[in-house]
Amino acid sequence: MILLQLFLTFLKIGLFTIGGGYAMIPMMRDEIVLNYAWITEEQFVNFIGIAESTPGPFAINIATFVGYSQYGVLGAFCSTFGVVFPSFLIILVIAKLFVKFSENKIVKSVFWGFKPVVAGLITSAAFTLTVSAIFPNISFETLTFDFSGFEIFSFVIFAIIFVLSMIKFKGKKLHPFVLIFGSAALGVVFFGVVPQFL
Repeated sequence: MILLQLFLTFLKIGLFTIGGGYAMIPMMRDEIVLNYAWITEEQFVNFIGIAESTPGPFAINIATFVGYSQYGVLGAFCSTFGVVFPSFLIILVIAKLFVKFSENKIVKSVFWGFKPVVAGLITSAAFTLTVSAIFPNISFETLTFDFSGFEIFSFVIFAIIFVLSMIKFKGKKLHPFVLIFGSAALGVVFFGVVPQFL
């Protein structure tokens, strides 16, 4: 039963999310954290960090991690297959029809309509993840706004990485790989080394 649930849940996520991996975050969170409680909010944020730092598409990595956490290798296979299957079928159809319909006014209008929705979903996911990392006691679902658990180190890491992502070095921005591993190194310092001296 859990294998079927994993497959159908990630099938739904893959089918109804437009805009790639980041746009999937709100729906993934609703399903795997809130609806089924397969993992906690903290684990979800950690999985996102792991998925970002490992090779491969973001959404597939998350699906694989969650599936494996629930039912081992079989769970990972069912989740991954579920999230990939809709895209696979849809892209086959689009590949066949795109050349014919790409200049169609209705098709162009539909794609223009998708853009603000995708931007909104990504912004929502970024805001929710940022707030939950810095203020872990805040819950948007239960409208519990407890600011007492302010994570100063998380805020400092966020601020440093945010600033570094905006700055250009020799005309180029830092590669995301550098920022991800830089934040991991800062995490080790702030959460592993510094607390020993406090």
